Amino acid sequence: MNKDIKLYLNRFKAGECTAEELLNVISSRSVESLGFAHVDHERASRQGFPEVIFCMNKTPKQVGELAATIAKNGHSVLATRASKEQFAAVKKKLHAAIFHEDAHVILFSAKKKSPVLKKHFALIITAGTSDIPVAKEAALTIESFGHRADTLFDVGVAGIHRLLRKTDILTKASVIIVAAGMEGALPSVVGGLVNAPVIAVPTSIGYGAGVGGYAALLGMLNSCSSNVTVVNIDNGFGAGFVTSTILNLLEKSSR
Repeated sequence: MNKDIKLYLNRFKAGECTAEELLNVISSRSVESLGFAHVDHERASRQGFPEVIFCMNKTPKQVGELAATIAKNGHSVLATRASKEQFAAVKKKLHAAIFHEDAHVILFSAKKKSPVLKKHFALIITAGTSDIPVAKEAALTIESFGHRADTLFDVGVAGIHRLLRKTDILTKASVIIVAAGMEGALPSVVGGLVNAPVIAVPTSIGYGAGVGGYAALLGMLNSCSSNVTVVNIDNGFGAGFVTSTILNLLEKSSR
């Protein structure tokens, strides 16, 4: 909890401030205006995760200010679809920030990472090597929220034997993310092999008739595997966020 809020709570208990004054302090600390954005500092307490920065169409200065504002309240920073220029602006304010260029993700940890010893984990699979950047966005999202994310790359339907040799890890994963372009067939195959939820991520990989991932999206939406659900094209972050939410619930229920 914010130190100022604790101070005012103690003052309120001692009769040194009114309830209205206390509410004004809480309200002012929950949302912080930067002029170009309103930072939601209560996101972590409501959803379990702090606000995430979507960098697309933001200036480097804006991304840097957002990252610094989130971090000063004790939260870790996750920024997606980031550029080198935006990372440079963040690095000036948060020296320990790390840029994963292949996934276009910036990470800053507010506290020292401890080994992930949780019971449940996610598996992120790609149909091809070209799908890896989207898969890594999902994996980094999951890991930034404190969960384990294993990966299995380039096991698409053009050589399905590659996937079938890995059934041991498939059946152990609590949640599976499958990123695939082209015709988007892999999530249905994976869904038919496991009893875990499968989150399909259509990618914009393919030739002309793939229409930037729409063919894969439609194929996944029409999956005959009932445990498959679908996020938007190239939305590795969305898949990773939902997966982290599921893992949180699983961890709570297994305590």
